[in-house]
Amino acid sequence: MNYKLAALDFSAIDQSALIIVVVGISIVFAALLLIYLFFRYVLPLFLRIALKRKVLKSGQTSNGKIHEIPGDVNAAIAMAIYLYLNEMHDEESNVITIKRVSRAYSPWSSKLYSMRNLR
Repeated sequence: MNYKLAALDFSAIDQSALIIVVVGISIVFAALLLIYLFFRYVLPLFLRIALKRKVLKSGQTSNGKIHEIPGDVNAAIAMAIYLYLNEMHDEESNVITIKRVSRAYSPWSSKLYSMRNLR
């Protein structure tokens, strides 16, 4: 059992195609890096500045600190709102009525009827 590995033939790739591939891949990775840096550093900076302007505009003093609500408090508030909104529905009787429908002929059911007849 002599296995032969597939040999890669790089002679079919010309210089311009290789340059296009390298430049294209580098552009994609550079764009991903810029998007990461924007969301990691620039966006929080803008949000902090906008929040400080809003606090100064409203006349409140925050002593330079922005208070954040912990995640468990946010989860408790969200659960309370969810439970409150679900209680606003009317009480239902929980009775299901099933009406018997006569079997009308249709092309979909004709095959079914013929399969049940065992001859």
